[in-house]
Formats: sequence, structure tokens, C-alpha cells
Amino acid sequence: MKVAIASDHAGLGMKEEIVGFLKEKGMDVLDYGVDNPESVDYPDYGIKVARAVSKGIVERGILSCGTGIGMSIVANKFPNVRAALCNDMFTARMSRLHNDANILVLGGRTLEKDVALLMVDAWLKTGFEGGRHQRRLDKIKELEKGIFNNKEGEQLCQT
Repeated sequence: MKVAIASDHAGLGMKEEIVGFLKEKGMDVLDYGVDNPESVDYPDYGIKVARAVSKGIVERGILSCGTGIGMSIVANKFPNVRAALCNDMFTARMSRLHNDANILVLGGRTLEKDVALLMVDAWLKTGFEGGRHQRRLDKIKELEKGIFNNKEGEQLCQT
């Protein structure tokens, strides 16, 4: 599986731990930054991962900022992205089971790294249940068609 990952300065430590973990598992990792603790604007990095997931360049993405809130907001602006801010094992699993989340968002300042790695592992291993949940995702897909069926949406998603 190919996974894109990025963080801002507040999520850098978390991102580095996760990159090492994913590589140990033999995954292909596209690291979109950051690579130093200097203050940056989280949208610049969230966009990179969300664009890669939205365009199908990668199957899944992982984002981290201080709380995860900002990255979640940014990522969910893109079509075909279902970014889930998760704070524990239950929400990580449920984001996959019921929502088919393709971007996991973690708070670099709100989670212990060992817990975050367990969450990443569970998130990657958990499949989508489908059934009634697919019907709900189909409704979201229809909503996206209306929103992104214009030049502004197309422009945002360009590589």
C-alpha cells in the first residue's frame, strides 16, 4: 500500500514516528513534509496529502498537526477524501468500518506516540463494512459532484 503523510511543525515528531513505523511494515511512503520544527502553515502540507488521495495517487494518507483539527478541515475540502480526526482506537477503527476514511488525522500534541502507532496499525488493517454505510457514502459522493463540478473545485485539485 502507498501512503502519503505530512505534518506541520507541531505534528513533526508524530509524523517521523509514523514514517518509521510504516517503512518497517514495508509500505511505500510519500513524505510531503515538514522536515524541521520551524513554524509553517498547516494548509500547505495538508493540501499535498489530500490532493494525492483525491487524485488516486495514493490509497491512503495520514496527517498530523497540533490538535488535528486544522488538517481535518483542510483535507475534507477535497473530493473523494474522507479525513477522520481520531483520538483513540475506537474512533480509528470506526472511521474505516463505517466511513471508509482514507485519511487518518492525528493530533501531535494530544496523543502519545505509542498510542498513535497502535491507532495507525489498526486503521490500516481495518476494512470498510459497506452495506448501509455505502449508501451514506454514496450520498456524500453526490454532494461532492455538485460542489466540485465547477472550475474552482477543479483548480484546487490540480497537481
